[in-house]
Amino acid sequence: MGLLRAGIGALSGVLADSWRDYFYCESLDVDTLAAKGQKRVSGRSSNTSGEANIISDGSIVNVNDGQCMIIVESGAVVEVSAEPGEFVYDASTEPSIFYGDLGEGIKASFEQLGKRFTFGGSPAKDQRIYFFNTKEIMGNKYGTATPVPFRVVDRNIGLDMDIAVRCNGEYSYKLVDPLLFYKNVCGNVETSYSRTLIDSQLKSELLTALQPAFARLSEMGIRYSAIPGHTSELASALNEILSAQWSELRGIAIASFGMNSIAARDEDAQAIKDLQRAAVMRDPTMAAANIAAAQGDAMRAAASNSNGAMAGFMGMGMAGAMGGMNSSALYQMGQPQAQPSAPQQAAPAAAAAAWTCGCGATNTGRFCSECGKPRPQPAGPWTCTCGATNTGKFCSECGRPRP
Repeated sequence: MGLLRAGIGALSGVLADSWRDYFYCESLDVDTLAAKGQKRVSGRSSNTSGEANIISDGSIVNVNDGQCMIIVESGAVVEVSAEPGEFVYDASTEPSIFYGDLGEGIKASFEQLGKRFTFGGSPAKDQRIYFFNTKEIMGNKYGTATPVPFRVVDRNIGLDMDIAVRCNGEYSYKLVDPLLFYKNVCGNVETSYSRTLIDSQLKSELLTALQPAFARLSEMGIRYSAIPGHTSELASALNEILSAQWSELRGIAIASFGMNSIAARDEDAQAIKDLQRAAVMRDPTMAAANIAAAQGDAMRAAASNSNGAMAGFMGMGMAGAMGGMNSSALYQMGQPQAQPSAPQQAAPAAAAAAWTCGCGATNTGRFCSECGKPRPQPAGPWTCTCGATNTGKFCSECGRPRP
């Protein structure tokens, strides 16, 4: 009875699986990453007794936009198609009398009948079709539970310090390699694979990669407050950092990265402002303007002193004397010094060095090189070292000779 039952099962199974099948996948929603393909069987169909995991030769697989289809036979991927349209599977190991040469189909069916008989009437293979969602998976929220280190670099003032920032936003990703995703993530799922099964792992790895990604942005001179305007650079940095874990292992890549806000701790933000404000005072004119503004505030405060304006102004004068620096001196330090050109500097020196003696010889020293006469003294008033102004050869106050 067992052999007879196996023979009947093998014969009926081969005949039932000889029909060409039509596989399709309903629209994959945003929460479904992979789903198993289903045979289309209507109420008018006669193909109602075939095996669920058998694909006969010549079967058609319908592939929609945003989908990728793979055919798995006995655990191995044998076909892949990501082009929208109908895919005809004409390399199946399960023969069909309704596709190709009729004689060859009948011969192959009898051979398959013998194989099934040895397995008690059941097919000794497993063939499945899986559809993968290759559309952009959006709406993945993230947020830093603890502050993330960020290096602040401002080459204008020589600032280089580490602070801690918090940020939140959303990101999206895509399946760029469904084969890797099938082999390393979802495998031969029974019905479908949901994003909820992997989202927590992706979010954890993303937050871990934010720190080196922020470091790359800081090396580019981007301030932490300007990061929301450079999300494309941040997405590229994250993809590069996560390539080993996402792209090369799971076939996933970040499609876009959005940031709602990023904020530093209050003490870090205040420290950066103080350092930037102090660096501005390196310019003497800016320091002078700051002192002038402070003096103006001090004068207004002195005028409104409850003990009298005189006492207020006296205190302000004492504070100014103790400070040892005033705004006018700083303004003078900040003014550019006019430098005469080289010809203008050389001409007076040359004119002062050369003189003509009474004998007609031109000299540059203190005595004539021809007759030995001393260099004539310049006419006009002169000022002695004691401060007195004279016109003669000797000082009228101290008696010193005219230089």
